[in-house]
Amino acid sequence: MAASFFEQPILNSPYEAPRFHHLLDADGQPIDAPPVAGRRRSELTTPVPKPRNRPGRERQTTMALGDARGVSDAEQEYNPTSAVNEIRSLVESWRALPNPADWGVTPTTARLLAYWRAHDFHGVKPFFCQIEAVETIVWLTEVAPKFSRGKAILANIAAANAASNPELYRLAMKMATGAGKTTVMAMLIAWQTANAIRSPGSGKFGRGFLIIAPGVTIRDRLQVLLPEHPKNYYRERELVPSDLVADIAKAKIVITNYHAFRRRETTDISKTGRALLQGPRGAPVVTIESEGAMLERACGPLIDMPKESVVVINDEAHHCYRERPPRTDEKLDAEEKEEAKKANIAARLWISGIEALKRKRGIKAVYDLSATPFFLRGSGYRENALFPWVISDFSLMDAIESGIVKLPRVPIDDSLPSGDMPLYRDLWKGLKERGVSLPKKGASKAGELDPSRLPPEIQTALNSLYSHYLKVDAEWRRAGIVVPPVFIVVCANTAISKLVYEWIAGFQRLNEDGEPYTVDKGQLERFRNFDEHGNRLPRPNTLLIDSEQIESGDALDPGFRDAALPEIEQLKRELAASDGADGKELSDAELLREAMNTVGKRGRLGESIRCVVSVSMLTEGWDTNNVTHILGLRAFGSQLLCEQVVGRALRRWSYQENDKGLFNVEYADILGIPFDFTRQPVVAPVSAPKPVAYVKAVKERAALEIIFPRVEGYRVELPDERLEAHFTPDSRLVMDAELVGPCVTRMSGIVGESVEIKPDVLEDKRYSSIVYDLAVHLLDTRFREPGEPRPSHLFGQARRVVRRWMDEGYLVAKDVPLAAVTYRAIADQAAERIYLACQRAVSGTRPIKAILDPYNPRGSTRHVGFSTSKDLHMTDPDKSHVDAVVCDSDWEAEMARVIERDPHVIAYVKNQGLGFEVPYRDGAIPRKYVPDFIVKLDHGGEEPLNLVVETKGYRGHDAQLKAETMRRFWVPGVNNLGTHGRWDFAEFQDGYQFQSEFDALVRRLVERKVSDHAA
Repeated sequence: MAASFFEQPILNSPYEAPRFHHLLDADGQPIDAPPVAGRRRSELTTPVPKPRNRPGRERQTTMALGDARGVSDAEQEYNPTSAVNEIRSLVESWRALPNPADWGVTPTTARLLAYWRAHDFHGVKPFFCQIEAVETIVWLTEVAPKFSRGKAILANIAAANAASNPELYRLAMKMATGAGKTTVMAMLIAWQTANAIRSPGSGKFGRGFLIIAPGVTIRDRLQVLLPEHPKNYYRERELVPSDLVADIAKAKIVITNYHAFRRRETTDISKTGRALLQGPRGAPVVTIESEGAMLERACGPLIDMPKESVVVINDEAHHCYRERPPRTDEKLDAEEKEEAKKANIAARLWISGIEALKRKRGIKAVYDLSATPFFLRGSGYRENALFPWVISDFSLMDAIESGIVKLPRVPIDDSLPSGDMPLYRDLWKGLKERGVSLPKKGASKAGELDPSRLPPEIQTALNSLYSHYLKVDAEWRRAGIVVPPVFIVVCANTAISKLVYEWIAGFQRLNEDGEPYTVDKGQLERFRNFDEHGNRLPRPNTLLIDSEQIESGDALDPGFRDAALPEIEQLKRELAASDGADGKELSDAELLREAMNTVGKRGRLGESIRCVVSVSMLTEGWDTNNVTHILGLRAFGSQLLCEQVVGRALRRWSYQENDKGLFNVEYADILGIPFDFTRQPVVAPVSAPKPVAYVKAVKERAALEIIFPRVEGYRVELPDERLEAHFTPDSRLVMDAELVGPCVTRMSGIVGESVEIKPDVLEDKRYSSIVYDLAVHLLDTRFREPGEPRPSHLFGQARRVVRRWMDEGYLVAKDVPLAAVTYRAIADQAAERIYLACQRAVSGTRPIKAILDPYNPRGSTRHVGFSTSKDLHMTDPDKSHVDAVVCDSDWEAEMARVIERDPHVIAYVKNQGLGFEVPYRDGAIPRKYVPDFIVKLDHGGEEPLNLVVETKGYRGHDAQLKAETMRRFWVPGVNNLGTHGRWDFAEFQDGYQFQSEFDALVRRLVERKVSDHAA
């Protein structure tokens, strides 16, 4: 065992107690050293690497959950990890006892334990973690009550339950996704039932079981726990000795999803009709079923069993809790509050159903299973606090080192020079910080949104991950694996998921006759749902789903159903052709659920699916094991949510041992999910508010008033038959990682091999194809009137102009693929620059004129009046109508001082609260530019010159467009009107040279005016 964690991620056999582990530092990061002997303690760290340190990017400081450093005593909550470690140690000692007579359990339990530990299984063998979880429950039930330390542990668990679940006594097993919780449930049922049959007088065991799942997918999957199921685990996986199978058949098992606890309407009546009905003495008529009726329906035969004989098993039990009042130190935005409210309603329904059953019939025990038994954000508990009744832990790090799950790889570095972490580590947050907007939840016209307008960062992320997917797909095919790997995109809402789905798989729209026609065949070839001729494929490659809707078992929301309708019809045709439904008519939700749940399964409806685009998170318990790539495109407010989504990719493909008795490492590549270490809450220090000042125009300074035009747009006529372009330095479009998104992302797991992903599919696009696409885009967006056909007679000239623009170096690609210019948002910027160059070529003969606001054509400094808490520079009363300059930066304060010192300045104003805006286009998107200052100068002319001044530090893409708009459109457009005086524009970029540059500018303006007079 000399290899480091980089060389050997998997250290242990999945069928034995872990014998080695990788060392982690205080931040939970691996130490590049050989593994050490012994099992890892339960410490609740997340097995992902931190972003790399690099200049300008500081490493984030985080703490593992349960680490109390920097957190006050008042913020602490019970952390059960010390109890978990103590119970684990006691169970290990108990397990090591060689003589079953010393185990302190019933003969039936002893037989089952010996069988599970030593039987020669012919098929799937139970993992060590599965046996350990059951052993821990057995030890706490049969052994712990017999000695003092065990009683103390049970008392602590009882106290933890009393604080959170006053009516229930719960025991939770924490098991990593993919560790096999269904097998554990079967073993618990076998242990309880066999003992209830063979030791009926003990009072410790029951043979009635209520198994509760979070949705219908898991509910249906858990049917293998029914003894009558043809593939039940007791026989299929040999989980009980053959002579005990008949005993297990006597168990009464009900499997349901928690939605069954919702009390239903008993009368089909409208809201108006209900309001008219009255009971005795005017009381409203009750039409909701009673609690007893609900239990009869939801629990069936369990209601007739003797009291205290039912065992409840909660699968994905983190959804079941009793929330507390909101924490005062937890700040949630509107979307997070809505998500927390929905989660709390679901949790309340789930736990209330169990409490109702206890009141009705009593409960023998409640067993929880979950990979993430943490409290959710907004639950009233500290976010990500572990359920205090957790009694065993087989973490994701343990599962990785035992080879039970795939190793998640996340971005640790990228080609972006800025930011404190790789953009694709937390894509949603990164997009928000970059000012990128996406459709909001409930966007009513999701079908009319243009998929080609997906932000470049998202397109690059999809292209990069897809390019790596193609390599994995090729490896699988070489290995003879007939089922393709699966690519998942998890989106925030239906509108975004629809856009992503259509960008990936293609889309149709209706023509004037109401007939569908294919607009786009899709950007990712292997995931397209259309052939090269634009016809729908008989079997879809990409599936659009809303997990929350199809899991509830209710009818689909009309908005989502409309979005998924073409896909639903496609699946119906496929199902009818294959006769896979055996004549059964499936609802739309059932059809989508069937397709999703059979992804990767040969001969089933979902066999061909390569890509799944999901609204919200993916279905828990989804047992597809060929997921290799995930892109997250939503907010991830907690580690729990991150681990749940990442968990959809963690199920292994192969369980074949190598010659060392270990599993080979498998990887899952994850973008956009901030799967990171949980942070402790930080209480912000109290600070005094800043004083508020009122900035206003001073009546006594009315002589210094500045009047400006309010421009709405510009007009200029281009020639109808010939296109020419005059390119200048402002025609350059520089594409870099900031504009396109990082095109090199280093992916790494906490252990094992790293990989570099790039959007390689863009490199395959030919230069001539790029020119062609840009020429088409230029004509469609700049030379075609709405509703009119494309001016095809100009295509040859447009292509020539575009090729000139590219050949002459005005398109600069800095370590990004040249084809990224065809992204719609970037193509819009390219078209705008080329169009401006075409305007420039005819500007001498075809003047540009500004279009003014017809209702308010003029603005004035006399209307300024607003409050602010920002720093102020009080103006010279002889230089400004407004009494102060709001200093958004030190540079603006310096510019104000420079302007005031110049004797040629008649008046000036800072453009805040003034309403002076310049319309411009960022590609196809209309925007408003707010310059910094207006300065009225005496430059020797008959009338003053109005100078628009901009102070800029970094001149990015948008600043370039703003300057070009000012020089080519706004200034000449206003001057050509002849009604608002003379105007000019100047940029100042170096704050240390404002004075000299301003003086030089004024000197040039004066000299130019003198020269004009002389001429």
